Amino acid sequence: MTLLFPNASRSFDEKRNAIRFIGHDGMFEVRFFVEAGALMRADAELDRSEISESKLLSAFDALRPSIYDVARKAYSSGRHDSYTLTAADFR
Repeated sequence: MTLLFPNASRSFDEKRNAIRFIGHDGMFEVRFFVEAGALMRADAELDRSEISESKLLSAFDALRPSIYDVARKAYSSGRHDSYTLTAADFR
């Protein structure tokens, strides 16, 4: 099966300081988290001194295609039910 992202919803997880989103492999749901630090590194427009939930969500939206590519790559290297994507994953 192929990992798909049919639901564009995402949310900020304060405890993890990350954006949470969901992928689907057939009927299986796969949780992903993108650390705030990864978004800050990937989005040059994101000002570190004024980090907010809304800015992180906007950065996620702007980077969505590349985030999905990184998520697919992580998923293909070993299937789990949850993944945390870090700045190292976006190099």
